[in-house]
Amino acid sequence: MPALRFPNRKFHLEPTWHSYRRVPGAAVPMPLHNWLLDRGSLTERLIHASHGQFRVEVLHQRMALPHLSECRALGIPSRRRALIREVILYGQGEPWVYARSIIPVTTLTGRLRSLCKLDNRPLGALLFNDVSMQRGPIDITCTHTDTLKLPSLSEAFQGRVWGRRSVFYLDQKPLLVSEMFLPGFRPYNKPLISHFYR
Repeated sequence: MPALRFPNRKFHLEPTWHSYRRVPGAAVPMPLHNWLLDRGSLTERLIHASHGQFRVEVLHQRMALPHLSECRALGIPSRRRALIREVILYGQGEPWVYARSIIPVTTLTGRLRSLCKLDNRPLGALLFNDVSMQRGPIDITCTHTDTLKLPSLSEAFQGRVWGRRSVFYLDQKPLLVSEMFLPGFRPYNKPLISHFYR
């Protein structure tokens, strides 16, 4: 599959996403397969896998311009600012998952204004406890931690990573959540052999 090309260097650094239906099953490391395609709460699974030793570290939460493919996924104009939240999810004291959430300004209305004040609480817990929540299709990618620009990761936790993203709807208002399984992910802590890497 050809990688998407962007005229803007900033956008070119973002991962290339594909519908999971278009990615050959053999390309995805088998032990990670069900983590990528599971439609349940990742937060709940991580809490269980870490035996309760789970925490969220907020890297950034600010109004900014999303990547071009994120705007397209959300159906918003490419120059429309949104609330961007980036976190590391830790299990047993190690960085397991990098998550990036894009919440359009039009979603942050009414009761959903509370999404601005999550602090260190996991967004996933809120999503899966909301009776109005609906989840769109899953896209997956394989990229490198360099493209994620994560200064808090030591060299031991850098390398190729698989990830997924979905548009969620609360009260029929969209937000996009991307989750990257880092090399230190203990439930699948093996080198990734990738045939789907740009």
